[in-house]
Amino acid sequence: MPVPYYDWAAGHAAIRPDAMAQVDIQNGRHSTYAQMDERSARLGRWLQDRGVGRGDRVAILAYNGPEFFELEFAAGKTGAVMVPLNWRLVQPELEYILGDCAPKVLIHDIEFAEMCDALRRACNIPHGLAIDVESAENSYDAALASVPPEPALEALTHDDLAMIMYTSGTTGRPKGAMITHRMHLYNCINLGFSSRLSPDTIQLVVLPLFHTGGLNCYTNPVLHAGGQNIIMREFEPAAALDYIGDPALGITHFFGVPAHYQFMMQAPNFETADLSRLVMCGVGGASCPVPILEAWLDRGVPLVQGWGMTETSPAGLFLDIRDTRRKAGSAGKPVMHTEIRIVDDKGSEVPRGETGELLIRGPNVTPGYWNRPEATEAAFVDGFLKTGDAARMDEEGFVYIVDRWKDMYISGGENAYPAEIESVIYQLPQIAEAAVIGVPDERWGEVGKAIVVLKPGETLSEQELISHCLTNLARFKVPASVAWTDSLPRNATGKVLKWELRKDYVPEG
Repeated sequence: MPVPYYDWAAGHAAIRPDAMAQVDIQNGRHSTYAQMDERSARLGRWLQDRGVGRGDRVAILAYNGPEFFELEFAAGKTGAVMVPLNWRLVQPELEYILGDCAPKVLIHDIEFAEMCDALRRACNIPHGLAIDVESAENSYDAALASVPPEPALEALTHDDLAMIMYTSGTTGRPKGAMITHRMHLYNCINLGFSSRLSPDTIQLVVLPLFHTGGLNCYTNPVLHAGGQNIIMREFEPAAALDYIGDPALGITHFFGVPAHYQFMMQAPNFETADLSRLVMCGVGGASCPVPILEAWLDRGVPLVQGWGMTETSPAGLFLDIRDTRRKAGSAGKPVMHTEIRIVDDKGSEVPRGETGELLIRGPNVTPGYWNRPEATEAAFVDGFLKTGDAARMDEEGFVYIVDRWKDMYISGGENAYPAEIESVIYQLPQIAEAAVIGVPDERWGEVGKAIVVLKPGETLSEQELISHCLTNLARFKVPASVAWTDSLPRNATGKVLKWELRKDYVPEG
């Protein structure tokens, strides 16, 4: 069977079939490249026998597992389009997404069987398969066993769709970012050499695989390089540290959002964990407070920050490992084959050192949103994607993501960026979690409000926190008040949901 040029599973199966591709660490399931390729070929044949062809969508609602990549490569062989679904969404939210993308098949974990049966009825999805990692008797494995590994290969181009990935939809209905095979390839190119990936790479995967960070940082690039992914179905901080420290596993790479590193720092085994085999650790998804970066750097871990989004496949900026401490807090410089601009509200480029909105273009950028031509048109200007992130560039060309453009608030005519303030608050040793939002104020228009979680057994007064901020920040940036809470609302990747905080702490009207 010929190997399509975009099918890395088949490529490595032909060259090094016995090399380990992926391991489900919590139940011991594992597959070599030959086994992964065979299973994806069987899934592709099963889909074709049910009428799934080029451009047809196949959705998956599941916890982390090898099935994500079996479906990804099955879709690549047959021309189908994979739609990963966020398992934290409730049924009406999923019903909207499935109604929008209209899949022919819904693959799901057995835990979601009742809801998925209802979703299939509501959205007229003809076929379903259930994954059950606790039992070999499940419809997913039975389907693969029922057909030969011989799909009719579809001749695709890099402009064909590989996936539709729905954005979180925190400000409205989610949009389906169209992900092409070209975007996948350039993400592998851009992250492959910069993240020191090779056939010897072994990555611990903790981000949810329905998210671009889970699938593509560095998981897909690891498979492109012929390395191995060790997959956790769900993240648990102490267990992750134990896996990283286990010489038998030999983990060399890790990627997470700031919350993952923060929670591991708070785990009881952080100080004793053996982190010496780590070649590269990446952090993205949100601006990482410098105290978190420095805590890992102090442990000898090469932790580097980058920046990206679903629409950029996701790598857009990357900080080289040589600059990790010197430029701590920077997201780095544009990845290869990519252009950026930082502009003001009128679209003019801002001088270096000043803050504006980050724009980006290149072969790693989405062509647009599924079924949303008006959203696609609004998202681009002169071929550049408007990211919605506030950024500044220093004199050496290093980019700093200041905050989400929409999370900025204006206090007394001055722009205040919560991420900068949160980084200062994290300097206090009593702090477990912190978020800052803008709230209305009669005198200043808006002022900051800090919502804070303390570490167990710690105490801190509002005045102590404000005094610390006064010492380290201009007065207009200092929170005017503090609210104490037991936890911050986060999405599945660990991002703090600022819109939920505004709903709880900003008075209506």
